[in-house]
Amino acid sequence: MRMQPRQREEFDLVAWISIGPDANNNAEDTCLTNHNGASVVDASSNGGGRAFQSPCLPNATPAALTKNNNRDLEAASASRPIVSSTTDGEDDEFPEGGTRAWSVVVGSFCGLFAVFGVINSTAVFQEYFSTHQLSQYSPGQIGWIFSMSLFLTFFCGLPIGPIFDAKGPKILVFCGSVLLVASMMLLGLCQRYWHFFMVYSVLGGLGGCLMNTPAIASIGHFFFAKRGNASGIAMTSGSIGGIIIPLMLQKLIPMVGFAWATRVLGFILVFLLILANLLIRSRLPRKKAPKVVPDLTVFKDLTFAFTTIGIFLLEWGLFVPLTYISSYTLAHGASSAFGFQILALLNTGSFFGRITAGLIADIMGRFNTLVLTILLCVVTILTLWLPAGHSKPLLIIFALSFGFASGSNLSLAPVCVGQLCKTENYGRYYASCWMVVSFGTLTGVPIAGQILTANNGAYNGLIIFSGLAYAGALVCVVVSRILAVGWKINVVF
Repeated sequence: MRMQPRQREEFDLVAWISIGPDANNNAEDTCLTNHNGASVVDASSNGGGRAFQSPCLPNATPAALTKNNNRDLEAASASRPIVSSTTDGEDDEFPEGGTRAWSVVVGSFCGLFAVFGVINSTAVFQEYFSTHQLSQYSPGQIGWIFSMSLFLTFFCGLPIGPIFDAKGPKILVFCGSVLLVASMMLLGLCQRYWHFFMVYSVLGGLGGCLMNTPAIASIGHFFFAKRGNASGIAMTSGSIGGIIIPLMLQKLIPMVGFAWATRVLGFILVFLLILANLLIRSRLPRKKAPKVVPDLTVFKDLTFAFTTIGIFLLEWGLFVPLTYISSYTLAHGASSAFGFQILALLNTGSFFGRITAGLIADIMGRFNTLVLTILLCVVTILTLWLPAGHSKPLLIIFALSFGFASGSNLSLAPVCVGQLCKTENYGRYYASCWMVVSFGTLTGVPIAGQILTANNGAYNGLIIFSGLAYAGALVCVVVSRILAVGWKINVVF
């Protein structure tokens, strides 16, 4: 895919300072703004402000500015860039704040906590299952329970978008809430492998896909210029859940047992999901949306194809530390309490990674930042986790640094996909990419578990597998960048 010349904007530090570091809230803000046909005025140009095209919309034209535009342009050098937007070809005023809009963000935060807070606590459940109810099963077999939940969350979410457009969020959020609560409440009753598969994988995965899409999409009905910032706030719930849930289970399991510990978590989810049902709502008119289905022809675009492979490999490597970091610490002589705490530290790093990724990407470019954060993942896995062994300080440093880098990956990957296509094609590109990526989430953890079994419980092979997966992702994303903008290092892309 040959990029338009105006996409190859070289970084001008003086221009950036004149605009101000708050020109965009974060990378998601920039891309989501571009998705809706925004025209951004570059205040640093000598002509008093020039409109440049979005990298997501090579053929986009600026929206009509107000009658006060000339006066705004004169003041542009001392203020934020001017952003005007259109939706579906018609002007639409987004609230960009207020009680109703921010209440939707709060509701989405609560709903996503129930999905990704549990997913980011996978290592706690893996360690407990493998030493209690499922102790007779191999790590690879247990890994299928978690990977299937991830697969259903992402793969089955593809048709949810059109349903949201046609029916709104209420039915989807309610059904997702019922399944998520049922999954957690029934988890303590599971004794056999198929019990865990049906309760954790199927109920939890389907509940996750029903909650995830409307929770994020509803925010887009109330925010335009601040959409990335609002979505980012809601999405931090996964990292916060990954901190709270392991520490909570660490205290509750010895006191009341696993069954009641998960029920207490279930009641917390009930409270959060009641808020999600009350607060998540849509604003724009209902419409019959076309089906968003994968389209294999988009992979003829080599830039997109290599980006997709890179994200696939990224997901392959990501969930290995998230799943096995706790059992790794136990295998190397640490206490069970430290196994819970190291996962909380990893998610703490992820929280800050999600927040800062967009800020850095607005300066350096989204693909450039993704390359650097993937490189950091490779370095931390192979130079910190691999030799860590019994060293608690090294494990703590690894958890914080890898959490920071991997949290940045998760925030930037969807935005990078959006940068490679026009607005009207985004659903098709996104669906096609995550159709492939979902198989990475399905297979990565079981493969790592089989490697662990083949090495008689030694973790070196598992760690190398994760590091090599990230290294492959790094190569693919670098190739995508070269195909898009060439070899120039100073191009912001």
